[in-house]
Order: sequence, then structure tokens, then C-alpha cells
Amino acid sequence: MKIVVCIKQVPDTNEVKLDPKTNTLIREGVPSIINHDDKSGIEAALQLREKLGGTVTVVSMGPPQADVALREALAMGADEAYLVSGREFGGSDTWATSYIIAKAVEKIGYDIVITGRQAIDGDTAQVGPQIAEKLGIPQVSYVEKIDPQGKDTLIVKRAYEDRYHIIEVKLPCLLTVIQEYGTPRYMNVRDVVGAYTEKEVKILDFEALKSQLKPEWIGLSGSPTNVAQSFPKLAKGKGTILKDISADEAVEAIINKLAEKHII
Repeated sequence: MKIVVCIKQVPDTNEVKLDPKTNTLIREGVPSIINHDDKSGIEAALQLREKLGGTVTVVSMGPPQADVALREALAMGADEAYLVSGREFGGSDTWATSYIIAKAVEKIGYDIVITGRQAIDGDTAQVGPQIAEKLGIPQVSYVEKIDPQGKDTLIVKRAYEDRYHIIEVKLPCLLTVIQEYGTPRYMNVRDVVGAYTEKEVKILDFEALKSQLKPEWIGLSGSPTNVAQSFPKLAKGKGTILKDISADEAVEAIINKLAEKHII
């Protein structure tokens, strides 16, 4: 069983700064982490390996510094890691990114592909499903629980607004995992050291994937969408504090405020 997990290194900050000329995130000087949903995806893969056997491979597309995120995944217990990186891939939107990653996953080989639901820096939730479409395999999103049924079937619990879906899916397939799947396991010192001294992060650059890629479908020039405008989330204004009033007066004040705003 070959389980491939796609992860992304994202800025670890709520104070997002944007380049006013390019409308892209300014990452210099900002610490980075593995995207939260993706880390839950690693945990899901490791649990599946414990039940089914096989290997867990982590893949990340990004600049050279994404090596740190891949080493962390190796320290958590992943068997191998690939960094998809090259200047030719720079500026890719979700469509081009999913195309490049799908080709990398095809080259590596897979039975199950796991991604996080969405990344905290882009919040699109598009890349995982688009990878599945480009691989031509079934997908289940918002996965909270996975139960293997034999070697070729999974029973998946999918969170959906006010209910759950219980879905049977055949392999190969792609699952997008939510953070509520479970708490990712801690790394120990020996595994952290081993991730840097005993394991290798293999590079898949443009030359390695060139025979599988259409150059006009990658990078900024191959991206059918672009960011027209970006801006930080605005802080909410200070609320009204009501003091020294009774419970009945508080209820009346709240009802009046909701009516004023045409909520009720």
C-alpha cells in the first residue's frame, strides 16, 4: 500500500503582510509551519499504514525552504519525502499547482492520496479536488474518519454542514482531511535527528518532470486565474458593553439591536 500525502508550508502568523505591487504574501522574516489540515493528513496516513502496512510518502511543492516541513513529516514517521521545486513553477495558481503535483504523484506512484482540506494562506480548498480530477480518481472531501475494508475499499466519514456522510470508496482514491481528524503525533528527539541524518528529501524539479509536463500549463503564464486584489482581514470594531442592567433589560437591549440591524 503506497500512501502519498501532499503538504504545504505556510506562514505561521496572523499579521499577514502583502506586497502592494504583486498582491502576494511577503514571507521574508515570517516563521513557517506545516498547514494544520495537512498535518492531520499526515496523521491519517500514518494510522492507515499501521492498519494496512505499506509506506507513507510526503510531497510538497514550494521553494527550497519547504525542506524543513518535509523533514518534520519524516520525523513524525513518514518513510520518504519529495520536494517539487523549480523557478519554472513559480506563480502557479491552484489549477497549475494541482497539475504539477498530480504529475509528481503519478511519477512517485500511489494507492491513496491524502491532502488537507485547505491551506490557511490561500483558503481555496481547490488543490486537493483538482489533483483528483487530473489523476482521474474518485475523491472524498472533508474527511473526519477512515476505516479500511480489506485492501481495496475505504469507509469514510465526511463532515457536511449539519450532518455526516458515510461513503464507501474504492482505491485508488484521494481524500481531503480536516483538522478534526485527530491530533498529530509528537516527534521524539531520535526521530528528529534521524530525519536530518538518515533520511533524504528528494528533489523533483522541472527537469525531472519535464517529460510529463506541458510547459504552457505551469507557472504564472500557465495559470488561468490571477489575484486582482488582496487585503488583510479587517479587525472587528469594538462591541457595546452593557453594564449594571438586569437580565430582562439585557434581553430587551439585544432584541432592539438585532431589530435595528434588520436581523429580526
